[in-house]
Amino acid sequence: MIFRVTSKTKDQPFTLTNANRIRLVCQEPLSVVIVGLCLALAVYSAVGPESETFKIDGVERQALVYSNSKAAAVTGAPVVFVFHGHGGTAQNVARRFRIHELWPEAVVVYMQGIPGVVGIRDTEARQNGWQKTPGEVGDRDLKFFDTALERIQKKYKGDPNRVYVIGHSNGGRFVNVLWNARGDKLAALCSAAGPGGRLIQNAAPKPVFIIAGEKDPLVPFQGQQLSIELARKRLNADQSKAKVNGLERTEPGIDGTELVTYVHSGGHEFPVEALPSVIKFFQRHVKHTR
Repeated sequence: MIFRVTSKTKDQPFTLTNANRIRLVCQEPLSVVIVGLCLALAVYSAVGPESETFKIDGVERQALVYSNSKAAAVTGAPVVFVFHGHGGTAQNVARRFRIHELWPEAVVVYMQGIPGVVGIRDTEARQNGWQKTPGEVGDRDLKFFDTALERIQKKYKGDPNRVYVIGHSNGGRFVNVLWNARGDKLAALCSAAGPGGRLIQNAAPKPVFIIAGEKDPLVPFQGQQLSIELARKRLNADQSKAKVNGLERTEPGIDGTELVTYVHSGGHEFPVEALPSVIKFFQRHVKHTR
């Protein structure tokens, strides 16, 4: 199908400013032309993320928020908070993960870290990062999460029983901090290359999806395996009832929880091919209220 856009004077490219003056020359049926035009208009009218700014203990914090592009349930939209790795940015992780496209019914919040926390390759704490334990750096990132969650639920009509967190590396470690300190706010979580250690031991049982690379040069795989074992014990997961689908292994736990592990042969990178499975995992879980 070939479109040619003309005006009274000369051929012009399609723009929104002259849309009311164009005519389409086409050999296809009119219905097909209309569909094609609607698709073109959709491209031009696509809405990007909204930048949200928060004041936390006198420091400005920011996040990129993609509101749900599909209608939410009457209880509100599911909300996914995303935490980049040390030295990363909200913009880059949004571009790479694209969770807002994988789950258009959800409000997706890509959180922006700030300097001040020592990293594996950042001993002077100059790069963006997240606190690694409760109480560190005045709980600045826990406060950031609390403030952002409150605004998102009000402004974007988020469902308080469907709040999810996902993070990679230092962001994955912070997900475990959230599990430990804000587990009552979460329906489920996903941590990649971010061991939890003792944080998991004292956390309330929650559905958890853990991603680990066997050749991780920054976070030893042995430590990641330990986190998996601690999560298994905390959820009282039944290995005899495990279901395996490729690299994905699902073990049922207590109170409707699940331990899902995704162990890949790569290194420290986040395997984006696992994201559809993570979204399906989130969709299976709603926080139980008592």
